[in-house]
Amino acid sequence: MREKKLFVLAGEVSGDLHASEVIEVVQTRCPAIRVFGAGGRKLRDLGADLLYDVDDLSVMGFFEVAGKGFFLRKVIRDLKRAIAARKPDAALLVDYPGMNMVLARYLHQHDIPVIYYISPKVWAWKESRIAKIKAYVDRLMVIFDFEVDFYKMHGVEAEFAGNPVVEEISRLEFRSKSDFLSDHRIQENRKIIGLLPGSRKQEIALVFPEMLRAAGMLQQQYDAAFLLGRAPHVNHRLYDSIAGRAGVELVDCSAYEAMHYSDLVLVTSGTATLEALCFGVPMIVLYKTGWLNYAIGKRLVRLHSFSLANLVAKGLDEKSQVVTELLQSAVTADRIYEESTVLLDDRDVSEVMRQNLLCAREKLGTVRPSETVASAVCSYLNG
Repeated sequence: MREKKLFVLAGEVSGDLHASEVIEVVQTRCPAIRVFGAGGRKLRDLGADLLYDVDDLSVMGFFEVAGKGFFLRKVIRDLKRAIAARKPDAALLVDYPGMNMVLARYLHQHDIPVIYYISPKVWAWKESRIAKIKAYVDRLMVIFDFEVDFYKMHGVEAEFAGNPVVEEISRLEFRSKSDFLSDHRIQENRKIIGLLPGSRKQEIALVFPEMLRAAGMLQQQYDAAFLLGRAPHVNHRLYDSIAGRAGVELVDCSAYEAMHYSDLVLVTSGTATLEALCFGVPMIVLYKTGWLNYAIGKRLVRLHSFSLANLVAKGLDEKSQVVTELLQSAVTADRIYEESTVLLDDRDVSEVMRQNLLCAREKLGTVRPSETVASAVCSYLNG
């Protein structure tokens, strides 16, 4: 059997995870395959030849991207050279639209089929990308059911693959809550609050200090215990340099443990809100960025809600929300404390939120998206 070559581009840690899940399935169905491109540790562990690592590629904010513009243009040039030299049979692009849309055009021009998994969020901003997706992408695999109708409205066929977060969480196993609390010397009658400050340096620096100040207030009011859900790829010193000055006792654990065992989580907006939704844990969502990034984003983004939890639960056009969102100047210890007391004091309010989140989880699909996307990839590799 002739060796098959697949180009993969996953520019962030989450993309590396989701790409690796697909590649793992592809390798079982098409053993004679060589994978190359850009990604992270999980793709590398599967034998992918990576020209660049997600640690170099992951940036957020308009001006942070602009500041790395020269480097990112070099990455694109190098990846184009690799594509031209190795001539892959197909390409799998995962999320990371700024670079992936550029590469999609190049791949299309060289008659290389493009499978795009986790599409650009054109329903939020940059709707102009729809025409490019229609022109350059052969198979568009989306992870939210509302995206299928959105793209159809714009003349683009999209396939709902299911959501990789559901697939990932379905594999997890947890010990009992009483065992977890006992191991960490936490009394079972205490309120458990999870802190999920995110994984990017900027969001940790801007949001985590206010989380901690609110935690200090909640600790006095409720004698609460606090679980710090650390992102595994983030240097612990980044959290510790902020937490060490707060005077709040924190129990280190994984983000998923914080979601599973907590009565309430304070979570920075991002994929973590979708993960918390899957656990049905009541949450307050926080987002803060640099003021200039925010000013530009406010002019471009057209959504009523900014958290994935609310978008999945209520859709694109609904103004009402399931979970509380605090944005920019509202991200203060006082506001976080006030909103937390509502959920901690009123069990009925908390339970309604929990049930709404669990109902929303059904919209994320039950199939294994990695297998669905792998089938699409293999249809080009074996075609």
